[in-house]
Amino acid sequence: MGSCLSADGQSGGSSPSSPASEARRQRGRSKRWPRASPEEEEEEVEEELYGIPGRKFRNGSTSAASLFTQQGKKGTNQDAMIVWENFGDRSDTVFCGVFDGHGPNGHLVARKVRDILPVNLRASWQLIIGNDQSKENNTNTTMNVPIASTTFRERDGRSKFLKTMKDSFLKAFRIVDKELRLHPEIDCFYSGTTAVTLFKQGQDLIIGNVGDSRAVLGTRDENNSLIAVQLTVDLKPSLPREAERIRRCRGRIFALKDEPEVARVWLPNLDSPGLAMARAFGDFCLKGFGLISVPEVSYRLITEKDDFIVLATDGVWDVLSNNEVISIVVSAHKRSSAARFLVESAVRAWKFKYPNSKIDDCAVVCLFLNVDTSNKEANGPLDDIQIVSYKHQQSVEGQKEATNNKHDSN
Repeated sequence: MGSCLSADGQSGGSSPSSPASEARRQRGRSKRWPRASPEEEEEEVEEELYGIPGRKFRNGSTSAASLFTQQGKKGTNQDAMIVWENFGDRSDTVFCGVFDGHGPNGHLVARKVRDILPVNLRASWQLIIGNDQSKENNTNTTMNVPIASTTFRERDGRSKFLKTMKDSFLKAFRIVDKELRLHPEIDCFYSGTTAVTLFKQGQDLIIGNVGDSRAVLGTRDENNSLIAVQLTVDLKPSLPREAERIRRCRGRIFALKDEPEVARVWLPNLDSPGLAMARAFGDFCLKGFGLISVPEVSYRLITEKDDFIVLATDGVWDVLSNNEVISIVVSAHKRSSAARFLVESAVRAWKFKYPNSKIDDCAVVCLFLNVDTSNKEANGPLDDIQIVSYKHQQSVEGQKEATNNKHDSN
């Protein structure tokens, strides 16, 4: 547990300015008319994006997901989240993500990545599938199949699907980090964000992850018992492969005396910024010293035993285990309130486990799998769909089996 940045690195007023920010300020002084602040511009962009069908980034629920974020006790809520159903104009496709900002402008970085990452991913995906479709049409003019009528996997097979989506994620993450570096208003030199994102099309699931936010699957074992399966690795500097890269690039790794369990990344000749993760968007002061924004991309084929996926920032994982999180989601009265119930449970755990610490921001997305939404309005809430605990479900099934056996014996 610990802040993403060291005390020096996260203090907004005393944080050193980047060369780019100084140049922006000098240009700003020569402007005759005052410009809107980054926060005001972000609010305008949010209002425009809020009207996009299927796209939700505020507390609530959709036809298959629940999402909720709550500010902690450290200041501005630097967490962000998104659920985008009908992604790429496909009814079988959804994009989800949570983002944990850090540093003086972490809240702006997290929101910006939330807004531009899915757009870049969709553009990359559609470009690849469009190019493939064009090649097919040129080869055989009778194979004029609309893009939206088939999945990658159905048309190209599993291996090509995986390569296509991995390339799309890698390209989108690279473009987003470049856009942040060149952003005219948001100074990302000492600020950044994590990102754990998923792309679900049909039963295919692709996850792209940087930082220490986490994705966990709630599924059932051979005994129909609910278990947690961690889908991502917390990309911290303490991981041997991450530490080797950072040290090879002259970055330093050590923990502060008052939190010996939290390894941090530091500049070669300066005890700053003390970043508690090995990969992130932004944080350009460390990008030449081992910090990267290249995501770990993984694949999973969803089965009938897989029930839901929880994406959450470390404000949740710092106080709750994977199994506790899964149990809390299942015990929620309704799916639409599952994310809020989980965040409220995490806040209570913070108060109990660390009464003298400031509660961290929390953001949660719960995506429910194998949900039949055919009788619900597009993007409608899940308020009337009840969660049934597995113990109760097994009890009901056991009663049915006992009744059948009784009838058979008679």
